[in-house]
Amino acid sequence: MPGQLGQGMMHGQGMMPGQMGQGAMQRQMEQGMTMGPGMMMPPMNSAHGRRLFAEKGCVVCHSVNGIGGEDAPALDAATMSKGMNPFDFVAKMWRGAPAMIEMQNDELGSQIEFTGDELEDIIAFVHDEAEQKKFTKADIPPNISAILNRAAEEGKESAPSGMGMGKMKMKEPTAPAQ
Repeated sequence: MPGQLGQGMMHGQGMMPGQMGQGAMQRQMEQGMTMGPGMMMPPMNSAHGRRLFAEKGCVVCHSVNGIGGEDAPALDAATMSKGMNPFDFVAKMWRGAPAMIEMQNDELGSQIEFTGDELEDIIAFVHDEAEQKKFTKADIPPNISAILNRAAEEGKESAPSGMGMGKMKMKEPTAPAQ
């Protein structure tokens, strides 16, 4: 199913996701991956993650495909290593959580809340170059777009914890999405 990334091998069998081809990894992620007794990597849906990235407000600070904020790292799949470990991604978020929460409160008015399913889908989107090519300004809901536009107009230069708000980008991607 397009836009879905999750079933595969028992932990320790065959190749790990970072060692397999794109097609094999895609098939494995579509069905969920058994990791060992009582543990399973759930199916991940990058198309749903694309929608959540915009709706939840991640795009206010992070950019994808040249669209979004510049306060936090760009999350372009094309520049990331091909072998993705979702637990490493979550660990990076955890380490940056205090600053991220402070910025969310400042920019969005509250902390972004995620369910496990939502977070796995956002992680799938962040690591799916093909799905990211579809991301445009049209994906950003009006309330989030207004925040981006307001920040761009204000030209904020400082934010909590000394993490300058920098500039916000709302440009269209250079290559048309297909």
